[in-house]
Amino acid sequence: MTTDGATPEESDESFEEYADLGATTENAMDIAETSMDRVRELVPDETLADRIRQKSVHATGDPEFQHLLRFTGTDDSEPVRAGARAVLDERPIVTDITMVKEGITGRGHDCRVRKAIGNGAELAAETGMTRTAASVLELDREGVYEDAIAVVGNAPTAALALADCIEDGTRPAVVVATPVGFVKAAESRTRLREVAAEHGVPTITNVGRRGGSGLAAGLTNELVHVASDVRAGDLSIESSPAGRPSGERSDPRGGAGESAERSSGESGDE
Repeated sequence: MTTDGATPEESDESFEEYADLGATTENAMDIAETSMDRVRELVPDETLADRIRQKSVHATGDPEFQHLLRFTGTDDSEPVRAGARAVLDERPIVTDITMVKEGITGRGHDCRVRKAIGNGAELAAETGMTRTAASVLELDREGVYEDAIAVVGNAPTAALALADCIEDGTRPAVVVATPVGFVKAAESRTRLREVAAEHGVPTITNVGRRGGSGLAAGLTNELVHVASDVRAGDLSIESSPAGRPSGERSDPRGGAGESAERSSGESGDE
């Protein structure tokens, strides 16, 4: 028992709920709403893809980042629809590293959230490849990425490995990939886009050297928010590629503001 009479398990659950990312108090909700209102003054608010663009600006604090996003699909909103459906279907969310996993909101979904890093240690030791690449290949061997929400926020080699998996037949429901850095980051996203387009896998990526775990988590959280809007009956993703009606507010819970502050510029493989 803890000093307040709760069991250790109850105490841990209470802390996790309290510490989960996103606004819950009145003051925090007001800050989140005001922040998104300002973002919507800078970013269009007409389609589902615009919601992702808005979240990228919210996560990075840079209005120009909206122009760096790239969407692979029949239209820019297809990856958002695919991601929302995957959330509603409770498909797993698989991240490359721990920091991205910790940035995924625990509210609004029942998806299992797991990280790749920590798997494939023997493969990494035998081949000399990075641990993140080996971990992606190991989880793919186990079938984990099939119909999953695959998220890469840090490691370019994880994105390259995921591209290889897609080329070999794996079909994630959607890929969110914003690996950051000066070595292989832009190239890995380019290859991922090319392979995903060839094999019909919806993707959300960006161009350039920028990116990071906070951005990847924030964009994934927006997929959760879109799914929450669908579940509540406030949005249909089947009838039209458009997003919520102009002026309807995005759910501020689990936004990327907090996670981006921690990790928008990290680089390198774990």
